[in-house]
Amino acid sequence: MSFYIGREASKLWKRFCAETTTEINLLAENWKYLLAGVFFQYLHGLAAHGVHYIHRPGPTLQDLGFMLLPELGQDKAYISESLFSFIFLSFVLWTFHPFIFKSKKIYTVHIWCRVLSFLVASQALRIVTFYATQLPGPNYHCREGSKLARLPRPDSIVEVLLINFPHGVIYGCGDLIFSSHMIFTLVFVLTYHRYGTRRCIKQLGWFLAVCQSLLIVASRKHYSVDVVVAWYTVNLVVFFVEKKLPELPDRTNIAATMLLPLSTKDKDERTKEENHKLLNGNSIVDPADWRQRTQANGKIMEDGHVHHADTAMNGA
Repeated sequence: MSFYIGREASKLWKRFCAETTTEINLLAENWKYLLAGVFFQYLHGLAAHGVHYIHRPGPTLQDLGFMLLPELGQDKAYISESLFSFIFLSFVLWTFHPFIFKSKKIYTVHIWCRVLSFLVASQALRIVTFYATQLPGPNYHCREGSKLARLPRPDSIVEVLLINFPHGVIYGCGDLIFSSHMIFTLVFVLTYHRYGTRRCIKQLGWFLAVCQSLLIVASRKHYSVDVVVAWYTVNLVVFFVEKKLPELPDRTNIAATMLLPLSTKDKDERTKEENHKLLNGNSIVDPADWRQRTQANGKIMEDGHVHHADTAMNGA
């Protein structure tokens, strides 16, 4: 048993090292795109923090989702955040599965370049949208009477640039249309739907995306319009951005070509080709192995080398 565990651990380590080498080479080629995408996440947070300074609390707007879904309350607001954290962490772990599993379809660097491009395009539209119109926040800390609903004038530009992390991110107001949580959720689900391999996980992903939408409205973190706009905007963004980006290499096809034996169909075609050659009197030896042979005075000349032919049997 210990021998088996040691052997499998050795294989896993070799696979991890080989994958690390491959991903480092890809990172050296694509680090600029990844860095730009990560930096834009900061710009998006900065924009969301900036709109909080101009947020004005007011009466909660009439909303169909608020009428249909019962309010969870402040004590149960963690439910939607817990589900989002599960979706986020699950997707991140999946993107790194090529380092562990033998069967793989994606490269980690390539998939994150694609994910960040989807996020950047969606978040850029979101910034323009929530700065165009500020709605009174429906969340509890954004309502009238809350001390967190409005931010005091900043004392310096540094205070704005630091965005009061993480308090300023958790208790933000004014960045409503459209939901940032749904941007991440839908980008992750759409990416796995395109590049994942397990059908049951794809179906589970869409189910969780619907649950996340309902929980966001039930927690009163967003209006229903914020969630609805996110659903069609992110899907359209991913659709059009995907068409502009080059196709990702499919590692399953490469592995199948290198590792898997010939299929029954390929074997039948190869057998038919060999039989056809034999019927026509042709050799089935690879032409690359053909060598010129000539015979003279009982000797066989082969590529300039002389070999004596067998002219006697049983010592005769």
